Amino acid sequence: MRKISILAIACSFLAIACKEKPKAFDKFNSNAPVTVDVAIAANQHVDKVVEVNGSVAAKDFVELRPEINGRVVFLQIPEGKQVQAGTVLAKLNDADLQAQLEKIKVQLELATINEQRNLQLLKVKGINQSDYDISLQQVKSSKADLSYTQSLIDKTIIKAPFTGQLGLRQISLGAFINTTTTIATLQKTDHLNIDFTLPEIYGAYVKVGKSVKLEGISESKQKLTATIIAIEPQIIATTRNIKVRATLQGKMSPGAYVKVYLSDNLQKPSILVPANVLIPESKNKQIVLVKNGVAQLTEVQTGYRTATSVEITKGVNVGDTIVVAGMLFVRDGNKIKIGKTLSILDIAK
Repeated sequence: MRKISILAIACSFLAIACKEKPKAFDKFNSNAPVTVDVAIAANQHVDKVVEVNGSVAAKDFVELRPEINGRVVFLQIPEGKQVQAGTVLAKLNDADLQAQLEKIKVQLELATINEQRNLQLLKVKGINQSDYDISLQQVKSSKADLSYTQSLIDKTIIKAPFTGQLGLRQISLGAFINTTTTIATLQKTDHLNIDFTLPEIYGAYVKVGKSVKLEGISESKQKLTATIIAIEPQIIATTRNIKVRATLQGKMSPGAYVKVYLSDNLQKPSILVPANVLIPESKNKQIVLVKNGVAQLTEVQTGYRTATSVEITKGVNVGDTIVVAGMLFVRDGNKIKIGKTLSILDIAK
């Protein structure tokens, strides 16, 4: 009987416990206003600067190579030194060509004497015109052979084509070289070019005659100025970039890496917002505006970017209220409670 009483009491407690409803958590009130910080959209004058990579190139650069094959009998390459245009830097063996030249000179002298003799005979009708023409043709042929051989001799001499700075010597005296052998390099280091590319959307940033700022990777970080002299008319199809060349009056090493800073110089009024207020979607970007106390997700288009801000080109007008803090808790149509009103000019720089 005692076991039955205990069992009955346990069942009664269990029945009472089943009748009690569990405490429910407070449900989220979708009508409750969301507290956010806002800023009023305003125009700002911004110096739009685009940074691209460039490289330094000598205005004139050449790899010195011979025009014919031969053995080097003279070599004068002052490495790293400045040489004047026309300076003889190397000479190939031309003994066989010199001997051939002397032979042609003798043949030309004999042909000239024969031609003069036949000319006198022609005047007194001692020979016919055809005999004289043959002797005259021999003179012309010998002169042509003389010019050709002299041109071959000239090709054995390697001269500096322009005034510039020599690079390192690549051969030694006595070496047999051919037309593919590089003797040394020669380049102008007092007139330098800066070659760089930039996306075609920034085509308005470059114009012939416009100045650009440069910065190398040296510790001084000194900024130099270059002037755009040419723009490649065809856009590179694989990268959609524009190739630009500027000239620099300064001292840098050819081949050096530089940063090129381009500005549009227009300073058009722009609306800048902090980059973190943008809500990225799969195909577009959105921003949260407050209109009549209600949140409104608005699709926008962006333009120029800085390290912390982005330009809004479409979707926001001057005077619109933009949510700049707390936008992650906001849904389209939520009621908004404004906590702080910040200055857009201070937070978007």
